Amino acid sequence: MSTRPYGRLRRQTNELFNPKTGGRIGHYIDWFIMSLIAANVAAVILETVDALGTAYADFFYWFELFSVVVFSIEYIARIWSAVDDSEYQGPITGRLKFASRPLLIIDLLAILPFYLTIGGVQGELRFLRALRLVRLFRLLKLARYSSAMQAFGAVIRQKKEKLVIAVFANGLLLVIASSVMYYIEHQHQPEAFSSIPAAFWWGVATLTTVGYGDVHPITPLGKFVGAIVAVLGIGLFALPASILASGFIEQAAAAGDDDGPTYCPHCGEKLE
Repeated sequence: MSTRPYGRLRRQTNELFNPKTGGRIGHYIDWFIMSLIAANVAAVILETVDALGTAYADFFYWFELFSVVVFSIEYIARIWSAVDDSEYQGPITGRLKFASRPLLIIDLLAILPFYLTIGGVQGELRFLRALRLVRLFRLLKLARYSSAMQAFGAVIRQKKEKLVIAVFANGLLLVIASSVMYYIEHQHQPEAFSSIPAAFWWGVATLTTVGYGDVHPITPLGKFVGAIVAVLGIGLFALPASILASGFIEQAAAAGDDDGPTYCPHCGEKLE
């Protein structure tokens, strides 16, 4: 194969496996892979039902094999065609740099358990089950194809400083509340509040207003402190959600009408 056809094929492959750049065929491939991801997640969940896992063991195996083949072709094609992008020049270093991206690591984790299993990886049953559940990472592959998930990631990056401050404030309140409750309730409930780390369970359940009720204060002072902590938790633990909400509003306002399709809705070709 000459250099020119080789380069053309690589460029076409790069466009084909990038969402919204491969024309009509790329559009169909995007939807096929998204549907396959959803079907894989459903298969992993249903396979844990003993009756279904035993009755349809052959189906689950062949479906897994088909999925791994598709995802492997996608993974290899992306890495092979990555050097067509100016950011990843270099036949080896460029591809290694591209393969180290978070989404490509997720792609690798999506197929790795199958190859480890057929490669004879041995271990205890709990480890093998955990290895098979790693296939749920395939759900994260949707981040490449979903504009909503991409927007979510952009909002997190935009608001990361405020989110870090909010998480730090929540952690500080959790430590203080659990420590105070330990010193109040330890003598009266030595098993429930055996240590400050053990009191963290009460602190998390109270600050998030879940209130399981398995661990709770019984002294008047403990109940008073618990009420204050619960009220503070309503506002402080809701703070990250409000930060994300404001980020989505700002992003939607800044985007304006830029959320339209990047390919023609009639012919499926890429729009300049």
